[in-house]
Amino acid sequence: MPRRAFVVFNPASGRGRGAGRMDRYLSLLETHLPGFHHGITTLPGEESVLAEQALQDGFELIVAVGGDGTWGSVADRIIASGRDDVALGILAAGTGNDFGRNFGLSTRTPEDAVRTLAEGRVVRVDAGRVTSAGSRTAAGLKTPGTTGPRYFINVVGFGFDVAVIEASSGVRFLKGPLLYKVTALRQLFTFRAVPLTLTPDREPGVDGRYLMVTVSNGPFFGGAILIAPAAELADGMLDACAIGDANALARAALFHQASTGRHVLSPKVHTRRDTGFVLRFETAPKYEVDGDVWQAEGPEVVIEAVPKALRIVVPI
Repeated sequence: MPRRAFVVFNPASGRGRGAGRMDRYLSLLETHLPGFHHGITTLPGEESVLAEQALQDGFELIVAVGGDGTWGSVADRIIASGRDDVALGILAAGTGNDFGRNFGLSTRTPEDAVRTLAEGRVVRVDAGRVTSAGSRTAAGLKTPGTTGPRYFINVVGFGFDVAVIEASSGVRFLKGPLLYKVTALRQLFTFRAVPLTLTPDREPGVDGRYLMVTVSNGPFFGGAILIAPAAELADGMLDACAIGDANALARAALFHQASTGRHVLSPKVHTRRDTGFVLRFETAPKYEVDGDVWQAEGPEVVIEAVPKALRIVVPI
């Protein structure tokens, strides 16, 4: 197990859940991981800055406390560093925490999660990489210092997915997985499908108007929605799911079926598994990377699998 640990806290994650859990996690970390150092974000995207500093300072374990966006941002910096002696640890305090579901991580068992950091095992998992230029956005504005390729650990999404994430930023009375689902229902009947082309590296492509396209490393997104039921974290592949345009009734049925992965049986849904994909749009699209919204610089977005890219601490 790695010895020197740095913990990145994102108090804004999960609509304040990160702030509410910080004292509890600090106390548990003192018990199970004594001698750790930590930093607290104050601005969107600052988790990347803290992770960069921890890497420069020679820490061997970088723990991200937040949700998929926080975990993905820290993982991105670890992978990009090229260091093979650094592992990622994750503690849940986000909205969906979808990547953590692969390891049984839950906000309901914080002590078990912290104990895993001290007693767990280190495994290698795949990542993906958006190689096309783009910039992370916050409140509709570009965030300085984020232009360029980006690694992801869970999912990249286009279309309806982005509309839901942006709409949810204005909802104040919901938290957790329910936030995505309720916001999605409100957007479901008004979102206009997007014309696009999805071209895998080796499999046949798809072309038409689509409500949403996801390219997944893990099976879950949107708060436990099983968007890519066949996805595995260590198979060297990415799983694409393209959901075609449909009338209101069919949209509602697909949304319900996606909670258990049965949407992939619909003729409106096209799935592909490959080592990479090229998506082409009429104009430069927005897309989400592990829950964070990005703006592409051009109409083409290239995504590729990066096998065994990340060392991560998981339960024994």
